[in-house]
Amino acid sequence: MNLAYSTLIPKLLNIIEDHMFFCFRQRGDRMEAEFLTDRGQIRTHNEDAGGTYYNLAGQLLAIIADGMGGHQAGDVASQMAVSMIQDKWQHMKEIITPEQSEKWLAETISEINTTIYNRSLDIPACEGMGTTVVIVISTEEYITVAHIGDSRCYIFNEDGFKQITEDHSLVNELIRTGQISKDDAVHHPRKNVVLRALGTEREVTADIKSLGWEKHDKLLLCSDGLTDKVLDDELFELIQLDEPVKEMGQKMINLANERGGEDNISLIIVDYESAVKEGDMTC
Repeated sequence: MNLAYSTLIPKLLNIIEDHMFFCFRQRGDRMEAEFLTDRGQIRTHNEDAGGTYYNLAGQLLAIIADGMGGHQAGDVASQMAVSMIQDKWQHMKEIITPEQSEKWLAETISEINTTIYNRSLDIPACEGMGTTVVIVISTEEYITVAHIGDSRCYIFNEDGFKQITEDHSLVNELIRTGQISKDDAVHHPRKNVVLRALGTEREVTADIKSLGWEKHDKLLLCSDGLTDKVLDDELFELIQLDEPVKEMGQKMINLANERGGEDNISLIIVDYESAVKEGDMTC
């Protein structure tokens, strides 16, 4: 055999094998995700930011950030958080284990916190700015959730609809210590006070956890502009609807706006679905 051909054939076989694997990953199980944001009925600008992004292995990351701070500095903080994590995730290789996901999120959030905090010190208009954040890495076997502040993540599965983050907020602390009830919290005058935020202190610790999930489970990430106006039971009803996630999310936003829409409203719905029927594996 010609030497050139003998070296070329193994390379061609590797290319074919990689292509077949890629087709399987792209056309097999997948996550449908949709990010929606709305200024609301009162605010003149939107301080929320978010998005859904994929790493080099096609794994999904979803993020919602709700900025805070005067002189539009909230816009700066939330956009910085989203832009930095987008850039890092899109250059990231495949993550295999929950431990890897948790380590990556902890290190990345710490780096973003330092960047936002230093910007707030360097630019007077950005003094005191910060942002909540909720981030989910979704793989075929598990999800890893990280959050700071009162932006939330819920999971919908065969066991029902459950909040899997715990608000870092004043009212939640009052509930936890038995000083007020959950019903009292709905109308508490300081219900929007957060006790932990990204970028407001030199160091911050995110709550990070991993849990399993299965096909047909759904995730809801959202800012408090949604949960301040729409009850968990109502979100449960809407997320069960048999319709595209974009339409489902828009109904949630519409309901929050119908009830005043005083805050920006942002959400992401992730639907872990099986995209291919047996025998439909053509590339």
